[in-house]
Amino acid sequence: MFRKGVIQICISAKWYEENYYDKEGNLLPVDFYFDEWDTIKLPCCWNTFDKTFLLYEGSMIFTRTFFFEKQNENERVFLKIGAANYLCRIFLNKKYVGMHRGGSTPFYFDITDFLTHDNRILIQTDSTRRNEQIPPAVTDWFNYGGIYRDIELIRVPEKHIKDFKIFLEPGSGFQKIHAEVTLSKKTDATAVLTIDELGIQEEIMIKNGSGEITFTAAFELWSPEHPRLYQVSLSCENDSVCDKVGFRELRVENMDILLNGRPVFLKGISCHEDSKTNGKAVTDEERMENIRLAKELGCNFMRVAHYPHNERMAQLADELGILLWEEIPVYWNVHFDSADTYADARNQLHELVTRDFNRASVIIWSVGNENEDTDDRLAFMKNLADFARKTDPTRAVSAACLVNFSKNAIEDRLEKYLDIIGVNEYCGWYTADLKMLPALFENSRPEKPVIITEFGADALAGNRGTITDKGTEDCQAFVYEKQIENIRKISYIKGMTPWILKDFRCPRRTAATQKYYNTKGLVSADGVRKLAFYVLRDFYHSVE
Repeated sequence: MFRKGVIQICISAKWYEENYYDKEGNLLPVDFYFDEWDTIKLPCCWNTFDKTFLLYEGSMIFTRTFFFEKQNENERVFLKIGAANYLCRIFLNKKYVGMHRGGSTPFYFDITDFLTHDNRILIQTDSTRRNEQIPPAVTDWFNYGGIYRDIELIRVPEKHIKDFKIFLEPGSGFQKIHAEVTLSKKTDATAVLTIDELGIQEEIMIKNGSGEITFTAAFELWSPEHPRLYQVSLSCENDSVCDKVGFRELRVENMDILLNGRPVFLKGISCHEDSKTNGKAVTDEERMENIRLAKELGCNFMRVAHYPHNERMAQLADELGILLWEEIPVYWNVHFDSADTYADARNQLHELVTRDFNRASVIIWSVGNENEDTDDRLAFMKNLADFARKTDPTRAVSAACLVNFSKNAIEDRLEKYLDIIGVNEYCGWYTADLKMLPALFENSRPEKPVIITEFGADALAGNRGTITDKGTEDCQAFVYEKQIENIRKISYIKGMTPWILKDFRCPRRTAATQKYYNTKGLVSADGVRKLAFYVLRDFYHSVE
């Protein structure tokens, strides 16, 4: 949801620093002075700001001054940070405000009581990788540091709208809309929901701080082919929010994934949030270019991996018409036996679901990627799946699982708790023998629809050779041809998101054909389409 009254922070003309004196009144030396520090325009990843910081991991402090004028005595002011990696601590006017964990989800602090007319804010971010974090110390992408999403100050009344959800009521025959509202105070009130294009104005009775309503309406359904959005507004006393919302129904029935009641094959591609120029602080233009590339491939679906991407990705997907799989970074060697690690993962999932609940494009919440099937992991991810389903019963829950290599089969105990089974398999690459691919599908008897969430091969753009020359476009294209040849025969496979749309930075990838990039992209980091791009494009354009 979107609010009016976002404050533009203006730099102060003067900041009154305390002088540092000893007890006898002698001026003490100061080894730093804020206003002599280098400047950086946020949002930004420090790794791309200056080559000195390319591989730096650790703590960095950002500071600035700003004026603030109260509009009325009863207003509250919240600081929103879209994302900062990974630990983030806030200080305002020499007072500690709070701390947040997690590098990819937004967070808010009520700073009303910390504000004065002249203000200095310090934001410390710490990108240090730690085994107990989500994700843990070892990942397969670049660990960008910094505040790489927007920073905002938001004014609200003391009693304000804390959360607002609106969606197509499942099982209503595509005729009913359901809305829920939560206030910041547990009080009684009346909210008004308005959708002008549909001639709707409905009152929501709020008791003890929350209320809901279900009503009948005649509206056009949202789909990738017809991404119809409606302007929705909600007002309650002195506060109001607005959002552009599409109405669609996602359901899993037997072995089918149904969108608006019709079976859909998810023609997808995976993507990272990574830019050669901007790192993780990708621009709207770069996001739109990625969606345009997916559309050129014939995609109706994208897996935004392996962490929550910028909220603008889902907003643009709503507008441009592309379905999304969104994921939290429960990735590889997680401390599955740690209650603190689970709390971290659950909080990131909660913040993601809360942020993107109203996005029609988002159809799947993923609770993780490529984790070994152990008892601790099963309990950890089962609880996350249950939490996702309880928090949002309108979407499917999935995870990208590993193949059971001992049986060469799609088999994972977590499947029982998922709506859709995601499978990462690299037959033709890490599993070199392509003959294992048809055997994998033949050996498997899943009871739920399957999405092949990863397959692929590295290829340096412009590197040509034979189909057996690893790292060539020819080899990558051959792997895609064989994968498609087998996947298209299997009835329980209802979608795929090959790895990956674009090459992305990864310091683990040191081969001559990689050069510190994962080069499994269908498009190079410089925008060059590889041969496999056209192989996948031809397949997707042949599929209804």
